[in-house]
Amino acid sequence: MDGMKGEVTKVSGPLVVARGLSGARMYEMVRVGELGLFGEIIEIKGDEYSIQTYEETEGIGPGQPVIRTGEPLSVELGPGLIRSIYDGIQRPLDVLAQDFGEYIVRGTQRPALDRSKKWDFVPLARVGDIVKGGDILGTVRESTLVSHKIMVPPGKSGTVGKIGPVTGNVDTEVAVIQSLDGPFGVTMVQRWPVRDPRPAKRKVPPTETMTTGQRIIDMFFPIAKGGTACVPGPFGSGKTVVQHQLAKWADAQIVVYVGCGERGNEMTDVLMEFPHLKDPATGEPLMERTVLIANTSNMPVAAREASVFTGISIAEYFRDMGYSVALMADSTSRWAEAMREISGRLEEMPGEEGYPAYLGSRIAGFYERAGSVVCVGSDDRQGAVSIIGAVSPPGGDLSEPVVQTTLRVVKVYWGLDDKLAFARHFPAINWLSSYSLYQDIVDTDADEKIDKMWSVNRKRAMTILQKEAELDELVRLVGIDALSLEDRLLMQAARMIREDFLHQNAFDDRDTYTSLRKQFLLLNLILRYYDEIRTGLADGATLDALMKLNVLEDITRARFIPEEELERFSSIEGDITNSIRALVW
Repeated sequence: MDGMKGEVTKVSGPLVVARGLSGARMYEMVRVGELGLFGEIIEIKGDEYSIQTYEETEGIGPGQPVIRTGEPLSVELGPGLIRSIYDGIQRPLDVLAQDFGEYIVRGTQRPALDRSKKWDFVPLARVGDIVKGGDILGTVRESTLVSHKIMVPPGKSGTVGKIGPVTGNVDTEVAVIQSLDGPFGVTMVQRWPVRDPRPAKRKVPPTETMTTGQRIIDMFFPIAKGGTACVPGPFGSGKTVVQHQLAKWADAQIVVYVGCGERGNEMTDVLMEFPHLKDPATGEPLMERTVLIANTSNMPVAAREASVFTGISIAEYFRDMGYSVALMADSTSRWAEAMREISGRLEEMPGEEGYPAYLGSRIAGFYERAGSVVCVGSDDRQGAVSIIGAVSPPGGDLSEPVVQTTLRVVKVYWGLDDKLAFARHFPAINWLSSYSLYQDIVDTDADEKIDKMWSVNRKRAMTILQKEAELDELVRLVGIDALSLEDRLLMQAARMIREDFLHQNAFDDRDTYTSLRKQFLLLNLILRYYDEIRTGLADGATLDALMKLNVLEDITRARFIPEEELERFSSIEGDITNSIRALVW
């Protein structure tokens, strides 16, 4: 076809300029050079086509061919996604490693979904059923945790003419649908352009808490299923550890983890840990519900954008099945830096700090694909995609454009503090600057499902921490002995909230995950101690005696109480009361 082949005229790092591709459109995929490097058209000026390549351009020069593919960057969606690890353009890294060794050979391509693997399709629809886009035709057991639903492709409709149990690979036809335009076959695989959001009937307000098992998040700065959150912080403050903890323990049914420009050893940690970690709800390995996309810092910068959109497209696909999906993007700052580099090579007018003028719209477009939705189809099932993005501002400057742009579109802010990290307090989320706009939703949910005192205790604890911050300035000036006895008791309670509740060890099996019920009991125990010692002080007990009760050690160890032994909290509360009564008498 005329215009399907052009030639390179200029190479500038990951940016290649070509001509002769008449008829090509924005964001069409091309193959560049003799090696057939993957690229995407990002600018068209007359007969000049600017292409961002997703592979190193070393050895590419003017005159080499550029071949159009005729389609945009797309992902394959079907059984086999779970447990997979892909690069930014959905090449299976484990398959490439087997075929070519530890390093990716440029221009290589392998199917994203394994064609040699057989799947058992179990039909749910019957011959004669009238179906439309999004309707579930049947299921495939993809993993011990995921039943993969085979759906009618969006925009299609008709009457089921043929369907039945089938065993085959993802290309096997599982149904034939008679439409007004004639019959068409449905296989187990769909292709979807990554830059286009998958359709939904409508978005609905998030109403359900996404439990993470992290006490400071669930109690003070929660996220709802279908919500958005960002985790900004300086180097070494624990962004990646927070992301890993959420990927491990969030009660989403599917986790998509995107390593966007991060260190390779961090993705290795995920690969090494997840097969051995157990899902708290089912006891199955976490990899049984996880998809990994690795675009590490030594990979070409242009592929960072592809990795983000590949990840969100996969997340939306599982959302359309009715699942709750959590997507971790670590980190969007690396994506923004890639945009800045490509924009500079395109000689576009720079915006703030050199970022392109469209930085805000790109970031907003990504986070807007989160949400709780009524899925397309006849059954009105609901699914949700929650996005948690890490942001790595240079020097920890939270006023820089990527952080501020992100904060304008997300509803949860977990601000990491390097001072807390240096003090070995993890997660290093600053409880005085962080916020969640889902707090009322979660309070209502938790008051009903956990305990009616959930929101009351949360507000009391936050008030104590805020009061401690005010008193802390005075203590630095005149010393703690200058405080009133009541204020000294408050400082003691605040210290216990910080050290025994907010501090959580990600690498201790007894402390890395805490259920909502245990979180309530633990905070309630600390507040019970605070109330009792205030009463004891009023009844004549001495301050030193109240602060040296033997039961304090039991309170400190309470966070290590196993989930199956939560009745021990009642015993400790009784010990607190008895100890203080003994002092007063």
